[in-house]
Amino acid sequence: MSNRAAPRAQLTVADFVAGVTAGDRAMLARAITLVESTKREHRALAQEVLQELLPATGKALRLGITGVPGVGKSTTIDQLGINLIEAGHKVAVLAVDPTSKRTGGSILGDKTRMTRLAQAPGAFIRPSPTSGTLGGVAAKTRETMALVEAAGFDVVIVETVGVGQSETTVADMVDFFLVLLLAGGGDDLQGIKKGIIEIADMIAINKADGDNVTRAQAAAAEYRAAMSILTPQSATWIPPVVTISGRANLGLDALWEKILAHRKTTTASGEFAERRRTQALSWMRDMLEDRLMQALRANPRVAAALPGLEADVREGRILPTLAVERILDMMGLGGPS
Repeated sequence: MSNRAAPRAQLTVADFVAGVTAGDRAMLARAITLVESTKREHRALAQEVLQELLPATGKALRLGITGVPGVGKSTTIDQLGINLIEAGHKVAVLAVDPTSKRTGGSILGDKTRMTRLAQAPGAFIRPSPTSGTLGGVAAKTRETMALVEAAGFDVVIVETVGVGQSETTVADMVDFFLVLLLAGGGDDLQGIKKGIIEIADMIAINKADGDNVTRAQAAAAEYRAAMSILTPQSATWIPPVVTISGRANLGLDALWEKILAHRKTTTASGEFAERRRTQALSWMRDMLEDRLMQALRANPRVAAALPGLEADVREGRILPTLAVERILDMMGLGGPS
């Protein structure tokens, strides 16, 4: 008699859809694992599941939060999430970290950073997978966002852990983009990229408690002056600058009220719906680029020729542009000769 365990039954599209929409945590986790998979058969099944769940998505408020290391993102998200759950919301937190190629992210790490939220029945915390490209991370985050929305989470917080281009990527997938800064911690006007300020829907000076209140208020005044000379993204919304303390739970209720005011204002002007439509197109384009790169890496002719081409480019024997043309020819994508 064999001791081998019987194979686990293959879940169907209907199984995933029923489980996710019922709010089954285990099925939600399995659905997210499915969309994270790089296997062709899993990708095909994942797309069927997402298509079936499409009518149940899009109802959540999507909030992006960024800030330099040490600014207090985790503490702020933990407290804000608890506040929202106590107010009757269900909160999902997705962490985008395109920089952790070596570790691939850590669910334990995210739950350790947000201890109370991780234990709350109305919360769900998940890191985005690191697939080596920012576009790949973004695509999986969008798909995970759709799944948690279908599971009934009405506030989705996307935290950008990385720096640089990841801020723009996250801003392009959320309804409201919050930038957390510190007063006198190296985050003054000279140290902040203009581009990040330009895409912010609100700036919050964090750790405005105790002896730091006056410094935080002064920093907020500086940023208000800086924001006043920038051209706003929206014709109906001027990004506010507020002071908060995630640790002391100060100013977070007012911060949330401003987020809701932004949604009300941009919904009335039509900007909210247009932003969502633009995001859908960005999702499609990111997915297309990611799938094209996957197809390129999977092509046996390209795989065989690539090391030699890279060596030729590195040593200056051929132009990078010529190497690209040769790769495209192998893929059948080259131009007419």
